[in-house]
Amino acid sequence: PPRSTLFPYTTLFRSMSQSCGSCSGSKDGGQKTDTKLALQNELISSTLARIKYKLFVMSGKGGVGKSSVAVNIAAALSVSGYKVGLMDVDIHGPSVPRLLGLRGQLEVDRGSLIMPKRFSDTLHVVSMESLLLDPDQAVLWRGPMKTSAIRQFVSDVQWGDLDFLVVDSPPGTGDEPMTVLRTIPEALCVVVTTPQEVSLADVRKAINFLQYAQANILGVVENMSGLVCPHCGGDIDLFKKGGGRELAEQFGLEFLGAVPLDPATVVAGDRGVPVVLLTEDTPAKRALLEVGRRVAAAAQNSLEAASTIHK
Repeated sequence: PPRSTLFPYTTLFRSMSQSCGSCSGSKDGGQKTDTKLALQNELISSTLARIKYKLFVMSGKGGVGKSSVAVNIAAALSVSGYKVGLMDVDIHGPSVPRLLGLRGQLEVDRGSLIMPKRFSDTLHVVSMESLLLDPDQAVLWRGPMKTSAIRQFVSDVQWGDLDFLVVDSPPGTGDEPMTVLRTIPEALCVVVTTPQEVSLADVRKAINFLQYAQANILGVVENMSGLVCPHCGGDIDLFKKGGGRELAEQFGLEFLGAVPLDPATVVAGDRGVPVVLLTEDTPAKRALLEVGRRVAAAAQNSLEAASTIHK
């Protein structure tokens, strides 16, 4: 987008333009680029060392409610007493701030570190939307710019000490998921699907991608698992049920839970309140709280995570 539409904290974007414009082929330019990348790698390593568990929420198909699941997992973990960061790396279609009712732009701490948006004492958020003056502005970036932005969401943000960092990515197996896995190789992946075959087919491709990338797959969540009738509270198999569980069994993965379609989810999203924080008890709230509990337990019992936790 035009530079005037971006949030005027140019520190975050200065190194992007420099790295994209440094391919001059000169020896000095190459040395400067290598030095900057080495410094950024050190910053990324030091940031990740202060985060116990990194969760990467992804799907192979859009429209499965992945961002809603990511937001509610983060919120469920935060109300359980964990310190949680939520990083929205959907560059072109960020929705996390709206799901949390967050408005306004990010602030810069003394120096050059970006401060994440505060949702609560235990949940802080960074999203591309919070870097734009106009949230409806399209972001016209290609691969290198997106890669640089995601790396800086880790290196240039003051995350502090966290129990969990939840990363929400766009669907598919493009630049954003690949960059996350390269930047955070110890990430534990949570795969979101809906029960019907049209979603499962794409999710199988996503799991194949994760296996090819040698990523750590924590488990599968089945979203939109039946419809809760708003009148009688009964179950309607609108999109079937059980497809996510069968997928998990097929690949030998842990099934982390099923979340029903619930009218309360729509209301919560429009209000900017995670379903798990609604005062009323709803089927979706119960299911998502259980998913959050299972995700925390699975992460804490993960041998992959245990081998990368820095004391």
